[in-house]
Amino acid sequence: MVPGNKMVTEIVENNFSKSSKPNKNMFSKLVPSLIRIGTNNLDLSMFSPDAKYNILSALGEEHRKKGNLHDAAKCFVLANNKEGLVSVAEDYERLLQFDNCIEVYSMIKNNDKLIEIGKKCLKETKLKQAAKAFVASNFTDGLRQVANDCIDHYRFDQAFEVLSIIDDRSRFVEFGNKCLDQEEYSYAVKSFDRANDTEKLNKVGDLLLREEYLQQALEAYKLADNKIMVAFIMENYYKKK
Repeated sequence: MVPGNKMVTEIVENNFSKSSKPNKNMFSKLVPSLIRIGTNNLDLSMFSPDAKYNILSALGEEHRKKGNLHDAAKCFVLANNKEGLVSVAEDYERLLQFDNCIEVYSMIKNNDKLIEIGKKCLKETKLKQAAKAFVASNFTDGLRQVANDCIDHYRFDQAFEVLSIIDDRSRFVEFGNKCLDQEEYSYAVKSFDRANDTEKLNKVGDLLLREEYLQQALEAYKLADNKIMVAFIMENYYKKK
């Protein structure tokens, strides 16, 4: 028996012997000893579903009051207490811990709140968190806006990641052109490849070849299935070395 379980059992037996329908106040007596035992060490298999719900919910509320939101969320998950999880998510939001907030709302599939948090993060230029919220809520319009803001702020890696989720061919072409303007050739090649635009890939390949970026030019021509230019580079630049 885990240290402390004997004390818990005594409290439960004393309360259950007095009433066949225990109320939530009874379970609050268990909380101090349960916290000492630790959520991972608890064995509540001997209780009814209602009793387990009340015990875990009481424990979750106590953790929440103490600011231990991770442990509170764990208890509410075990209790399947969605109301408790909403309260934890709201606490995370007040603390501006948006990653944790989004994670909790994702668990309970609260899409309205996820979209609300996503828009808030977008307004505050927290683009990674905004994308995370919009992905979890499957809000494509929000993801498009995140991609636009990533491009405007020259965050090409994040923009490509978001566009890959949306998988919009026309947006990849626009993004590829923007990358060309900024000499972000690697992302230009990746974008035109995702758009299946062989003409643009050949254009990038020509540009890279002129600049003597041979490996990147070779990659662009291979993706465009331009066998002539691939052979040209291999025969004239690599075999001579």
